[in-house]
Formats: sequence, C-alpha cells, structure tokens
Amino acid sequence: MSKRPRSLALLLALVLVLAACGGDADDTTTTAEETTDTTEAEAPTTTAEAEPTTSAAPTQEEVELVLAHSYQEGQPQVVCGTALIKEMAEAANVGLTIEVFGASELGGDADRIESVISGDIDMDIQGASALSAVYPQMSVVDGAFVFDDSDHLYRFFTSDASDELTEGFEAATGVHILGAWNTGARQFTANVPITGPDDLQGLRMRFPPSPQFLLNAEAMGAEPVEVAFEELYLALQQGTVDGQENPIVNIDAINLDEVQDYISLSSHQLSSNLVIINAESFNGLSAEQQAAIEAAVEEAMVQEPQCAAESEEEILAAWRDGGEFEVVEDVDRDAFRELAEPFLREAWSEEQIAVLDAIRSTAGG
Repeated sequence: MSKRPRSLALLLALVLVLAACGGDADDTTTTAEETTDTTEAEAPTTTAEAEPTTSAAPTQEEVELVLAHSYQEGQPQVVCGTALIKEMAEAANVGLTIEVFGASELGGDADRIESVISGDIDMDIQGASALSAVYPQMSVVDGAFVFDDSDHLYRFFTSDASDELTEGFEAATGVHILGAWNTGARQFTANVPITGPDDLQGLRMRFPPSPQFLLNAEAMGAEPVEVAFEELYLALQQGTVDGQENPIVNIDAINLDEVQDYISLSSHQLSSNLVIINAESFNGLSAEQQAAIEAAVEEAMVQEPQCAAESEEEILAAWRDGGEFEVVEDVDRDAFRELAEPFLREAWSEEQIAVLDAIRSTAGG
C-alpha cells in the first residue's frame, strides 16, 4: 500500500501569502490537500463577489492498493468480481486507486498468499483450499456438500457465524477477509452418466491435486487420480482417466464435451473465491476508504455468482441444443451427501468440524 503525504511546504506558503495579502478572498484558494487541514476559525472571509467552489475535495490522503488474482479476462471472477471492486472503490471518491494484476502475473496462488501476508501485495482473490495451506480450517469451505447452494455461502460469509473462521484466519496470518463468493458448482463428466455413488465404482476420476479435493473424492466413493488441469483434455482423450469434475465454465473452456459423453449435474462442491487484504494495509485506510472497499466487495459477492450462473445457463443451453454432450439432471445428491458428511467429520479436526457446524447453522435461509 502506498500513500501520498500532504505538502508541508505548500501549507507554509499559504500562511505567508495570507499574511502578506491581509486575507483577501481572491488570494485564499487552496489545494484539495490543503483544505483538509483548514479549520473553520482559520477560514478567511469571502466577499459577495467570490464564486463558490464547485469541485469536491478529497477528505483523506490518496492510497493505491495492488489487487492480484489468477483469472483471465472475460471470466466472471474478473468481469463481475475484480473489475467491479476496482470500479466501485474508485468511484466512491475517497482517495482510493486499485491496480489490478491478473492471470497470475504476480505469481501462483502459494506465492501470492505469502506476498499478501508480507504486505508486498495488498489484496488477492484466492480459493479456500489454497488458503488452507496457511490456515487448515479454511479447507472446510471447499468440502463436499458443505454448502447447499450459492445463497448459502453468501449467508454464511455475511453472518456472525463466519466470525470464528475469518477472525481466526486473520489472527493466524495477519490477513483480513473482506468477503467471499461462489463461482460455480463442480459437476461430474464421464462417458457414462453418474447419478449416484454406485456409478463411480470402477471409474478413475480426475480430481485437482489438493488435499481437500482428494478428500472429497474419497468421501463420495470415487477413485481419485491427480492430473494437472492443463493435461486434463489429453488424459481423457487417451483414457488415462475415465472422468473428472469441474465447474461448467471450466469444462466448456477446454472443450471437454469433445472427449466426454455425459455431464452429470451433481453440484457436489461450490468453487469458492475469498477476497483477502493485508490487515495492516486495511487498517491503514481511513474509515471512508474501508467502507468503500467493503461496499465494493459486498456488491461483487452478489454480482459475481449471478454472472457465473448466467454463463452456466448459456453453456448448458448450447450443450442441450448441440446434442454432443448429454446433460444428466437426475442426480441423487442426497445419496452423495449421506456418504460425504460422516466421512469428512471423521477425517477433519475438531477445529474444522466447528467450522462445518457453523456453516450448516446458516443453511436453509
């Protein structure tokens, strides 16, 4: 975070000018920064002919924040997420500028987390599983069937129920959580429909190489195979794996409909994004600047999931019309959930189970 200090030299010059000119109204125009330190008693009297000032003056120092993320232009996380945060925060006219660096320009997830902790980067957008590397309880946010839907995730992160998780994260890392959004549920694809846990038997299902994602696979009765996302298309094409799971926008982005026959709408896990900021950077902002950032993130928490949902509907409509990819909607999510929750409760620590209980307490709206 960078700040531009007031100019002491300009203030001294103003005092000299006023003393020399006897306080004439025509000579009392000050800069925007100078007006912040002028008290009512010190303000010079103006004549009837003086024109009123029409431009608004900032009430605090200018601050530039760096916001990093890993997403590409055009993705919902950018269009309705980071771009919206920047636009709203700057439009509040409270002296904020946000410089955005996307597409992992400032490093991969692990590197950027460390940079936010150290203060080299002010803000970042991160998945919960990535953040669990520095605070294990955060992994629960990416647990299978932990959230019922996007509204449930929003309720949790805007309620007191999330305080123990977010405050614990800040105490452990020095990083403040501004909010979170869901950027699409994860769905199964394979060359057979997957309508329940039994359909996973014998299938080699690709899951991301993350401890929580692999734990989710076991919880649902899947045989997980670790494959990098960049290698997934080829792995499916060559039969190295039989199926995989991803949000719809990711499945479409790498044309998995060309190498898979069915997409089964299991919605077994929400893809989370958390908006984080170095706590020292946040605490160094004025109250007005903090409020502007919080309002911008709050709006993004509403709009980003809507953007993601609209993109998903367009993609699903195209798949249904095209016929190359059969959309399976009759998935027994309750059967998956009944397997997953007891498994995860057994695998997680007491601290993680406390997070799960807090999340479930906000279910049902």
